[in-house]
Amino acid sequence: MLSYELKERGVILVQGPDARGFLQGLVTCQMERVGPDRPAFAALLSPQGKILVDFIVVERLEGGFLLDVPADLLAFLLNRLNLYKLRAKVELSDLSDQLSVLALWGGDVSKAGLAGAFADPRAPAFGWRWIGPSEAVASYPRGEENSSAYEARRIAFALPKGGVDFAYGEAFPHEANMDRLHGLDFQKGCYVGQEVVARVQHRGLARRRIVRVHFADGAPPAGTEILAGDVEIGTMGSSVGPLGLAMLRLDRVAEANEQSVLLRARDGRELSVEPIAS
Repeated sequence: MLSYELKERGVILVQGPDARGFLQGLVTCQMERVGPDRPAFAALLSPQGKILVDFIVVERLEGGFLLDVPADLLAFLLNRLNLYKLRAKVELSDLSDQLSVLALWGGDVSKAGLAGAFADPRAPAFGWRWIGPSEAVASYPRGEENSSAYEARRIAFALPKGGVDFAYGEAFPHEANMDRLHGLDFQKGCYVGQEVVARVQHRGLARRRIVRVHFADGAPPAGTEILAGDVEIGTMGSSVGPLGLAMLRLDRVAEANEQSVLLRARDGRELSVEPIAS
């Protein structure tokens, strides 16, 4: 089994009698379904419906919920949650000095000896995650090459990474494929930004999406403009070798295909877009 310590992740503990209900009224997933072996992918949105922070949430056996979040947004998320806390019986703690996140794939996780490991809720076939004591995570056997192997696998599964594949505070959940990665629940009650998300879902207004792209000669750096002819249609995100992710205008991609217009990066490298799942 391959593994990789996700050092760019931090861990927040949300606990207290009102913890589940508190999160239920704020985040995009259905908290009633979250359990120790039932994690969820979720986000906290702005009132305008844009992603402020995305994270994985799982209930821990000792009680409370662990949020696996981007480390550079942990303080922001803690502050934002504290603003919403008001009189709720909830305690919020940064446990990043005690707990770390390990990604695993390519084997039988039941033989890994990691109690509490869970399938990635965005794409179960992608692999597993374990939130455990930092010393145990740091000492878990893994190869030096697993960092690039993890990134290549993430891109192959089209799992966007905030800050590279989309900009926090600017992208809507549908643009980051949260609807396709089980990060949005359209049956739950109100949460921050829900009206915008529901409108996009029911009207089919998501014109931009993150998609897999392939370059014959290797992908350009993140941030490179993608063109259809001379018209900019999107931006390059993360990549490993020839395969990458890009945020593209789907209608412009369709028009280019119909008119046999080549898609290329600003530096001239031609690309193809993988078929977009319905």
